[in-house]
Amino acid sequence: MAEYIDIVDEFNRVLRSGEREQVHKDKLLHRAVHIFLFNMKGELFVQKRAMTKKEHPWKYDSSAAGHLDAGEGYDESAVRELEEELGIKAPLKRLMIINACSEMDNEFVYFYVAMSDAAIKMNEDEIEDGYFWSLDEIKHKISVDKDAFTPAFVLLFNDYLKLIRIVDLLT
Repeated sequence: MAEYIDIVDEFNRVLRSGEREQVHKDKLLHRAVHIFLFNMKGELFVQKRAMTKKEHPWKYDSSAAGHLDAGEGYDESAVRELEEELGIKAPLKRLMIINACSEMDNEFVYFYVAMSDAAIKMNEDEIEDGYFWSLDEIKHKISVDKDAFTPAFVLLFNDYLKLIRIVDLLT
């Protein structure tokens, strides 16, 4: 069954909807969410994408991520993706908006964080495996093998590190 997503202009205004596969093939601008899920120890859950994924198979990625369905809002999409991919509900906090770029596969992304120690039930259609890693472990893994991660994850992870450094400076 075809999945329909909104196609947007350079200002993130909806133009029309289109079939997801065709939108990616034509490199059209569209919308997505990414979520970083932390446990109470401050470790970040990193998923390994399923080998069957069309974009970036078997790469490490955000805890949960996905396209907005046609007509869907960012916040409701983030709640849905967290539950669909990890089988949990947790309060979400929007951190930032990332403009569409090649690293984000032409997606305008709303980036969220959540914290939970709830048992994760990975959606096996989406996720091969997943791990809670410290930020230092992730930094090291990226420095050793950046290509093991999706470009979107690397961009978001680096933006997250900059943001927490700024917060530390202000407090």
